[in-house]
Amino acid sequence: MTEPLRVLLADDQTLVRTGFRLILRADGIDVVAEATNGAEAVEAVRRARPDVVLMDVRMPEMDGLEATRRILTGAPDKPRVIILTSTPRAR
Repeated sequence: MTEPLRVLLADDQTLVRTGFRLILRADGIDVVAEATNGAEAVEAVRRARPDVVLMDVRMPEMDGLEATRRILTGAPDKPRVIILTSTPRAR
């Protein structure tokens, strides 16, 4: 049997993380950690060693781009990083 994919969710919005967690778990994917900013994401990758990181671009303290740079240069088993963001609607 294949081990389930291990995912870390990094987004400053609780609702977004909750939605992704529900969708991923429904498909048998393990959410092994969550982070609310880039600094937390870097630390969580070291601690949880996920296969994939879903990374928001815009977060407080450290944005997703800098967090991704640090993760990919510092992690012995580099996870795949999927960067996503939402843009505000034009009014």
